[in-house]
Amino acid sequence: MRYEPISKDLFIHNRKNFMAQMKPKSVAVFNSNDIYPIGADSTLAFQQDRNIYYLSGVDQEESILLLFPDAPKAKHREILFLKETNAHIAVWEGEKLTEEKAFETSGIKTVYWLKDFQKIFQEIMTQSEMIYINTNEHYRANTETETREERFNNWVKKNYPAHQVAKSNPILQRLRSVKHQLEIDVMQKACNITEKAFRRVLEFTKPGVNEFEIEAEVMHEFLLNRSKGFAYTPIIASGKNACVLHYIENKDVCKEGELILFDFGAEYANYASDMSRTIPVSGKYTKRQKEVYNKVNQVKNDATKMLVPGTDWEQYHVEVGKLMTSALLDLGLLDKADVQNENPDWPAYKKYFMHGTSHHIGLDTHDYGLLYEPMQANQIFTVEPGIYIPEEGFGIRLEDDVVIQEKGEPFNLMRNIPIEADEIEEIMNA
Repeated sequence: MRYEPISKDLFIHNRKNFMAQMKPKSVAVFNSNDIYPIGADSTLAFQQDRNIYYLSGVDQEESILLLFPDAPKAKHREILFLKETNAHIAVWEGEKLTEEKAFETSGIKTVYWLKDFQKIFQEIMTQSEMIYINTNEHYRANTETETREERFNNWVKKNYPAHQVAKSNPILQRLRSVKHQLEIDVMQKACNITEKAFRRVLEFTKPGVNEFEIEAEVMHEFLLNRSKGFAYTPIIASGKNACVLHYIENKDVCKEGELILFDFGAEYANYASDMSRTIPVSGKYTKRQKEVYNKVNQVKNDATKMLVPGTDWEQYHVEVGKLMTSALLDLGLLDKADVQNENPDWPAYKKYFMHGTSHHIGLDTHDYGLLYEPMQANQIFTVEPGIYIPEEGFGIRLEDDVVIQEKGEPFNLMRNIPIEADEIEEIMNA
């Protein structure tokens, strides 16, 4: 992997927390993702399943993690099954994890080759009564492709029908949403890389450049800093394109007088960052653009202060809606009649601010987290209000990633990324 090694202490800690919540005489199994085909002999770049990575640090295909806290044999309480490496594989694909490297990565001492899985698994299943299967239950999940994990889940339920089946996901939703300090440190690196890319863009942008040229500058900076690239498909949206919330074509020319809305973030060691900024193509905001910009920034700052332990997710968004309503009234985009006659299920402010303000972020850009439970310290959220005005030809979104603190305001992982309108103008015109 191109990223710097992460201490195995993180993965030891994560497994300990997970196993502490498993029921007696139960086994949990986690599989690597498939490598997905494109056509002919082409494939997409490998992306590891986030749960096996979270629990082991293993970042290669055809790997299985098995956890059995009550195993009669102590060596079977944590097991990695890996694709057997050899000289031929090393020549064609590069080195795979050896038993020694697997221990250095994960802290797991028992490593078997994958060809031995079914034999050892059979033995373990005779000693257990329940199996935890790994399912994707994220509230935004929309998966049409059958994953390696799903194939395994179907196989185990067919071949071991007498075992009780439980889900790993409810445990992982809670554990993954609260970050260890080592995770926060890695996410800070991802945000620092994003900062470098944004500063590069501020120097590069001028009238006449293409959106995709800016995307290329960002990717250049990411790769220079040991990132695999974008944590999600980037948005480089100039002019009216910014009013399309998920504009990803990045194909148009950036014209003088327009704004460009950026929504991109670097991944680092499989962890995501997620930033939005909006800058003037010509290096200076118009009076109206700056007026709207400063209102969005004010809403973002005020919303951030609400992210404290105990905050309710739904009520938080209600309160942000009130802030945005006030901002839109000040800007003349809404009047009092609009607010008085609004539909409670789709408030008046939604005409100009249609999306949510915050989401969990971590190993996934939209990370795991139980939205019906109060916010906790060391959860990391985005804060990303926006105002989109198609009739005026621009949209503005501003977004940072922040860590909820036990006391006081959240800690902003993007505190060093320019965001004030005057600072952006100063940098662009230096």
